[in-house]
Amino acid sequence: MLENIYIGTEAGEQLQAFLSNRAFDKVAVLVDENTHAHCYPLLRKYLPEHTLIQIKSGEEHKTLATCEHVWQQLTDIKASRWSVLVNVGGGVIGDLGGFCAGIFKRGIYFVQVPTTLLAQVDASVGGKTGIDFNGLKNHLGVFQEPLKVFINPEFLKTLSEREVKSGYAEIIKHWLIADAASFEEQRYVGLMTEDWTKLIEDSVAVKARVVSADPREQGLRKILNFGHTIGHALETYLLTKSGRRLLHGEAIAVGMLCESYLSVRKGLITQAELEKIETFLFSIYPKVAIQTNEFAAIAALALQDKKNTGSTINCTLLSGIGQAVYDQPISLSEIEAAFKYYNTL
Repeated sequence: MLENIYIGTEAGEQLQAFLSNRAFDKVAVLVDENTHAHCYPLLRKYLPEHTLIQIKSGEEHKTLATCEHVWQQLTDIKASRWSVLVNVGGGVIGDLGGFCAGIFKRGIYFVQVPTTLLAQVDASVGGKTGIDFNGLKNHLGVFQEPLKVFINPEFLKTLSEREVKSGYAEIIKHWLIADAASFEEQRYVGLMTEDWTKLIEDSVAVKARVVSADPREQGLRKILNFGHTIGHALETYLLTKSGRRLLHGEAIAVGMLCESYLSVRKGLITQAELEKIETFLFSIYPKVAIQTNEFAAIAALALQDKKNTGSTINCTLLSGIGQAVYDQPISLSEIEAAFKYYNTL
């Protein structure tokens, strides 16, 4: 998998060489209004003749309606199974673009050019694609590997601090589930790093190693869902709450803290380990206001989690900093207890 991922400031040149060496009959480039304005101009000179497809940014547009727009544009240019879709953007673009490519004519080629830290270390790697459905995050999707992923750390300069923090949550997740040494080293550094390339390379390596061992998420790959059972439920709940929406990584940070607490309750990690995690996460992410009367409604959304077995909510928990265990059953009352604990901090 790593052989199909390029990380470095020459990502544009590498993309150009790749596209010129393949006999694609059509090239389409998917952007949103933000990547069109800030990232597409940096890539344009490296692209062959192509059609630009633009969608609206934001999780609220990661829907079937947006897919229909993309599919219509591909149909209008007579794209075939020998065409390629170049997805230039963050997690929404990568997830939705990959899904559209995977469905169109039973699958056309696609390439990921992730422009956010979140997409670079997580969404663009591993072949998971999908869209939200009736407010449920990533409810529809397919496993579809991109031909290539081109990661340019220079794109991080186009991001707000909030967007960088969102992506950093997935890096922290990789440390907590598989790299205790980096957690111990980096928790004193936080966002002050000067070498994003190294952090991205190390984080991508963790995910690629796990995905290569379990590409269809039958076992080990489930550890990558640490923080996501509770985090996705919270993110989904707040998606329709004007003024309270969270970025993905912000929700996952809450989820990691809550699921670390449950790890302590189940005797899997120590209170001291939990306190290390809490201190680090709160040094980066502000506390999210969650009302007591919202706990039950948020917890209920975890019943829709894709990792569940029947009515059993399966969660990934920590068995130590740098170690994780998957398929750990948790209850609605335990999720509510985790939110109650979070509110006391």
